[in-house]
Amino acid sequence: MSWARSALFNLAFYAWTAFCLLATTPTLVLPRRVVVWCMERWSAGVQALMRRIVGIELEISGREHLPTGGYIVASKHQSAFDTLVFHTAVRDPAMVMKRELTWIPLYGWFSRKAGMIAVDRSGGAAALKRLLKDARAAKARGQPIVIFPEGTRVAPGAHRPYQPGVVALYRDLELPVVPVALDTGLYWPRRSFLRKPGTMRLRFLPPIPPGLARKAFEAELERRIETACRELLGTARR
Repeated sequence: MSWARSALFNLAFYAWTAFCLLATTPTLVLPRRVVVWCMERWSAGVQALMRRIVGIELEISGREHLPTGGYIVASKHQSAFDTLVFHTAVRDPAMVMKRELTWIPLYGWFSRKAGMIAVDRSGGAAALKRLLKDARAAKARGQPIVIFPEGTRVAPGAHRPYQPGVVALYRDLELPVVPVALDTGLYWPRRSFLRKPGTMRLRFLPPIPPGLARKAFEAELERRIETACRELLGTARR
């Protein structure tokens, strides 16, 4: 049954995504806020399919920790689902994404129009400068910036070194950083066809204020995210 439900969901996911891309392509010539609305509707639709076909619920907590002004979201990354959930979890996000995703026809066009921040992960210092330039533009537009500090998906319970991008954003933009813990990889695993029923949880944690020294910020960010993720994994409801 899990295989059949997963197959049906994957088919529905790609069909819904293709429909959204094709049906809303004309909005690319409209103001950016229209494209942002379309991406929100796409994300909400995927979550509805996930809930109805596979039986995966989504529980988001801690939104009271989101600052009223500009801020950076630094999230654990376990699943492909993480790249779409923030379209509805926060308002008008500028997500830091690998540059290759912007090469995908239609999807890449929508991402650029919506203000996503493309990063060349092999670009070194030049890529970091471009990241900061684009992040400043997003800040000026009033967009919260979403980044995955580990730079790639990791399995639940696993850990990779945090990359320098999140520190660079923290120091350059002088904004609070909201850590995010999640357990999405238990239900939408990376590199797996199967989707597993249960309740996904995404938790916004209290923000780290600007102004900390680099090493203090790195240590605090990692401590908060990894500790909260272990708590979520230890109390997972499946």
